[in-house]
Amino acid sequence: MLNEFKDFIAKGNVMDMAVGIIIGAAFTAIVTSLVDDLVNPLIGIFMGGIDFGGLEASVGDAVFTYGNFIMALINFLIIAWVVFLLVKMVNRVKDATTAEEEAAEEEPAGPTQEELLAEIRDALKARG
Repeated sequence: MLNEFKDFIAKGNVMDMAVGIIIGAAFTAIVTSLVDDLVNPLIGIFMGGIDFGGLEASVGDAVFTYGNFIMALINFLIIAWVVFLLVKMVNRVKDATTAEEEAAEEEPAGPTQEELLAEIRDALKARG
């Protein structure tokens, strides 16, 4: 049973998933900081510091803080836009790198030594 567990953990897809989750968590912290510390203050400057967080409605004893939902929705849209731009940038860099590699692979190879020698032989036969 211990060997089965070891085999399960050592499988590539389990390790890839673990790495993806760890990188995803670190990336989430970066994007959240970017939005909270850079993008939201810029939006606040242009919108005059409007904060929807305090909007609420009461019905009896129930309090509906719909302003928090509006802020969460706005933050989601901003984060989705930032992630879209980052993915687009990474794909552009990856595509450029792939295109360079393909161009390097597609360069025509020069004639081999045997082909050159055959050409020389044929040229000498034609002369003489």
